Amino acid sequence: MRSRYTAYVLGLENYLLATWHATTRPAELHLATTPPTQWLGLTVKRHESTSAETAVVEFVARHKIGGRAQRLHEVSHFVREGERWYYLDAEA
Repeated sequence: MRSRYTAYVLGLENYLLATWHATTRPAELHLATTPPTQWLGLTVKRHESTSAETAVVEFVARHKIGGRAQRLHEVSHFVREGERWYYLDAEA
């Protein structure tokens, strides 16, 4: 989760897509064409393995868009294939 947050901060669209599971991955994210986001911090509230191949991470990411502070509170689902973990989907 922290590496994906860092990728959003740095605008690393290729990394985000590479760590997104193929069954739910969008074709592109358009990070370069969306309004600029100033990321302010990440707090991981909980993480748990739900099986040997699945995990859940609950987090709050704080950011500003157009000078307005916002927070994203999400429960993300991850799945492991081989030795790699992939972001699958989320509950907002």
